[in-house]
Amino acid sequence: MRIELDDLSRPEVHALLQEHLDNMYELSPPESVHALDLTKLRSADITFWTVWDGSQLLGCGALKELTPTHGEVKSMRTPQSLRRRGAGRAVLAHIVAQAKSRGYRRLSLETGSQDAFKPAQDLYASFGFSHCGPFADYAADPNSVFMSLELPPGSP
Repeated sequence: MRIELDDLSRPEVHALLQEHLDNMYELSPPESVHALDLTKLRSADITFWTVWDGSQLLGCGALKELTPTHGEVKSMRTPQSLRRRGAGRAVLAHIVAQAKSRGYRRLSLETGSQDAFKPAQDLYASFGFSHCGPFADYAADPNSVFMSLELPPGSP
């Protein structure tokens, strides 16, 4: 399994992100979907990675800089058919390490509140993320769960 900085140009990545968006709109009302499309993921404040096993795409994740000390986990996804292989855990570990190396003091995320999001919430909790209130431009929403991880200063 390898993690690559990704330029969002490959068709496999486009397909995975479309699966992600489609699934988010299946599970949540439109006003509660905060998943980003290709155009928004190409923003200068977002770094995007993919996880591969040979030529097979196993997942993706992104890190958005909110402030010089606060980042947001975005676009965490593994294909429905390839779950439970460790790709989500690997890319989240990579994102946390990148946040620490950038000197972030806090890493936050938004995920869904429905039962389908419980595995994602459990993954985040296993890394030490805990529930928090809305952050950045988010508002309280019964369809959203907000989580945050405090990063100690000077952590490797």
